[in-house]
Amino acid sequence: MPEKKPLLANPAPLGLLGFGMTTVLLSLVNAGIISAQGVGMVLAMAIFYGGIAQLFVGWLEYKRGSTFGTVAFFSYGSFWLSLAMIYIIPDLALVGPVDLVSRGTYLIMWGIFSIFMFLCTLKLNRGLQVVFSTLVALFFIVGIGEIMNNATIIAIGGFEGIFVGGAAMYVAAAEILNEMYERKVLPL
Repeated sequence: MPEKKPLLANPAPLGLLGFGMTTVLLSLVNAGIISAQGVGMVLAMAIFYGGIAQLFVGWLEYKRGSTFGTVAFFSYGSFWLSLAMIYIIPDLALVGPVDLVSRGTYLIMWGIFSIFMFLCTLKLNRGLQVVFSTLVALFFIVGIGEIMNNATIIAIGGFEGIFVGGAAMYVAAAEILNEMYERKVLPL
């Protein structure tokens, strides 16, 4: 009798949680709910859970044959790692700090990328559509806030980001619970 090939678990909830939880933490700082002294916590989360964990998920999505999952998780994992490095590299005295216009432009580029990813979600579930559409808004709001050096706009982006991260965490929870209970516990 031929040996059965084991099924691969769905890695997407892990990636969504890494993205969502890291987004919420950074957004709490941007919204002014957590002080700027919390940035070290955000950087650690960005490197390990938002970054490395999502790269691992991207690899698993590749193994499952999911182009969308591969691109999404490798890209946003790289986003978190690169964002962390924007803050770490100046402290290593390798280069000076990134100016606000450059940092805002960086975020807007991620917003443009996220538009393409959102268009892909139109073939997926409503939960992912909410995550990606609000993510587009988040990148543009915070990017514009950085370019304009406007703390109020960045704070608005912080509240938007709390919603984005929460939505990603909801989709992850729905995927896990729906699979575990073999029925729709949380709608997507």
